[in-house]
Amino acid sequence: MLKRFLDSDQHEAGCDEAGRGCLAGPVTAAAVILPADYKNPLLNDSKKLTEKIRNHLRREIEHCAVSYAVSFIDNRKIDEVNILKASILGMHNALGNLSVVPEYILIDGNRFYKFRDIPHTCVVKGDGKYLAIAAASILAKTYRDEFMEELHQKHFQYGWNRNKGYPTKTHRQAIQEHGLTEFHRRSFQLLNTQMEISFGESR
Repeated sequence: MLKRFLDSDQHEAGCDEAGRGCLAGPVTAAAVILPADYKNPLLNDSKKLTEKIRNHLRREIEHCAVSYAVSFIDNRKIDEVNILKASILGMHNALGNLSVVPEYILIDGNRFYKFRDIPHTCVVKGDGKYLAIAAASILAKTYRDEFMEELHQKHFQYGWNRNKGYPTKTHRQAIQEHGLTEFHRRSFQLLNTQMEISFGESR
């Protein structure tokens, strides 16, 4: 089982995000404070779990957490400030929406801007080390996946129900064929060089 705390004597909030590497849609951040006695051997980095287990754990986290919050930063804001700042902004928003103010923050990754006067620690691959970060990774992932599946109903050509906006070959081909939607990130490289050359040669 993952570690429960960095310091068991204080309310620790775990933070993570989903969607940083996508070509379309928001980046989604979550913050979670778990009970001091919380245990779950299934809880792990969301990327290591099946969709069924992620959805099961999401319901449990929402039921058991001392507090949790999720924040969406849309593609326009990502283009305006860059993806790193947008990800951290999402984490700040999620932390600010917690009903219980954390005494310490655990961040997945190696970059963060101080939130209020609350001390924090960045943990590389923290979603596979600490329960609270893993819980945040599951909420961020499941909420974002759900959002992209809803967008798929309007823009089915891009396969967002499967690729969730990530830069798959199918997604990039759809961009080439159908153009951009209002949900695409203009500041990202939406077509790779090889694909641009291939399409150019076929004309």
